[in-house]
Amino acid sequence: MKTSEIREMSIEDINKKIVEIKNELFELRMKQATGNLEKPHMINKLRKDVARLKTVLTEKMNDGSEN
Repeated sequence: MKTSEIREMSIEDINKKIVEIKNELFELRMKQATGNLEKPHMINKLRKDVARLKTVLTEKMNDGSEN
């Protein structure tokens, strides 16, 4: 997910996306624990996506904008 795409989202959409990605990340970690994980690189990708989302969310909260 690109930062420019995230900046176009509203605060509510960003929060929903964070929850969605965290659930997906949990499922991947469970698959990793059982040894059924086919794409281990997805864990790092999702972690970075959550960080990007949280960074943009913090920026929006500090600006006070409701885009």
